[in-house]
Amino acid sequence: MPHFQPPPIRRNDLFRQSAFINGEWVGGSALLTVTNPATGIAIGTVPDLGTAATEAAVTAAHAAQPAWRALSAKERGLVLRRWAALVQENEGDLARILTWEQGKPQAEALAEVRSTAAFLEWYGDEARRVYGETLPGHRADKRMIVTRTPVGVVAAITPWNFPSSMIARKVGPALAVGCTMVLKPSELTPYSALALAVLAEQAGVPAGVFSIVTGRPQAIGDVMVEDTRIAKLSFTGSTKVGKYLAGRCMETMKRISMELGGNAPFIVFDDADLDAAIEGAMLAKFRNAGQTCISANRFLVQDGIYDRFAARLAERAAALKLGDGLLAATQMGPLINSAAIQKVARHADDAVRRGARILTGGATPDAEGRFYEPTVLVDLPPTADMTREETFGPLAALRRFHTETEALSIANDTRAGLAAYFYTRDLARAHRLSEALEYGMIGVNTALLTSEGAPFGGVKESGVGREGGFYGLDDYLDIKSICIDVPPLAPGA
Repeated sequence: MPHFQPPPIRRNDLFRQSAFINGEWVGGSALLTVTNPATGIAIGTVPDLGTAATEAAVTAAHAAQPAWRALSAKERGLVLRRWAALVQENEGDLARILTWEQGKPQAEALAEVRSTAAFLEWYGDEARRVYGETLPGHRADKRMIVTRTPVGVVAAITPWNFPSSMIARKVGPALAVGCTMVLKPSELTPYSALALAVLAEQAGVPAGVFSIVTGRPQAIGDVMVEDTRIAKLSFTGSTKVGKYLAGRCMETMKRISMELGGNAPFIVFDDADLDAAIEGAMLAKFRNAGQTCISANRFLVQDGIYDRFAARLAERAAALKLGDGLLAATQMGPLINSAAIQKVARHADDAVRRGARILTGGATPDAEGRFYEPTVLVDLPPTADMTREETFGPLAALRRFHTETEALSIANDTRAGLAAYFYTRDLARAHRLSEALEYGMIGVNTALLTSEGAPFGGVKESGVGREGGFYGLDDYLDIKSICIDVPPLAPGA
């Protein structure tokens, strides 16, 4: 295996260049190279595994599931809580690994790692709260009991933009209720997943209960959708890929959870607190360089505040410091690869060609083309590509509106329905819009939508199912109805 400079961490054993299957670290003859998106420098390799390794992981998960399920909920919960504690103890190293492979600034990486621990801790507690019910019998001699049982082996596919917390949102509830999991992390950011596997083993997760298969998507994904031993697939990624996987899963009637793309509106009314709206816009648009599924994709600003909001947003965006996420001064990191840069540039160029104006940004400031300037456009035309497509980059485009009815119509004019934001001081409007916006998550005067205790997910083509909170357990549980015959006591007995 080629030698690469490891990330600057204290525990070098957290940086693994092998897959993790059935409690063993597994190599391969074919390797994939992982690069630091801020520098373009190769930082390591992982095995490019395929059908055989994935089937081996499924076999191990299938064999391990009965014993894991047989543990008490308290015992499974304690393992998850130990795992969470180890994530907390090693958060600095985990954050540096995350930035090393994904690019986001250290402050954001650390926040993500803490979210990872929070999900594991939450589900460590929630394991003991999987309840059943006793229903009124339909006859005097019948008793009806409803129980919830783990679906079995779960396959999970996670993306590169949140390579740590996305795993915890899936593996936490799965293991809590007694499922086992085979995970495929993004080939662009596998090291955060492998570091979590090191800590899972240290926490006492048994062999086979949590395996990680690294490699290109096609061969691994084919096993995940075709193998009848897998009861459920949980996927976070693009809508196009999610639709394909969902269709394949229906061939064997697998349970699915799909957290897919968004097209989030960010609505600012004349009566909004301008300072709060600007702070929210900066977070909703430029966090992780705009590479989040709940990133604000369309800014709808009312007439009376439009010019002031545009000027202040442009001023704040222009002041952001771009650079390597490991540097303390960096406020926004690189985009993940050249394809991401090209898409942002295409959306900006298309909007300008159709009549939009650039207030700030609009270019790649580095010769290598790894960064894209925080960009603010005004006068976005309704025909622009970015009104229909998710940009996934640091491009904020503003469109003017006049009335609440108009804003609502524009906001809902999309097949996506993940997240939406709006700012107003009008309490009645806050209730009206919260109810009328066709999205799974709504931020009212805030851009901080998510927590481990709240459901995360969308409607329409943004997905199926929810992650987070007690709602996140449901997709890993089957409901079983039990009818018991209880004949009356015989006379004289």
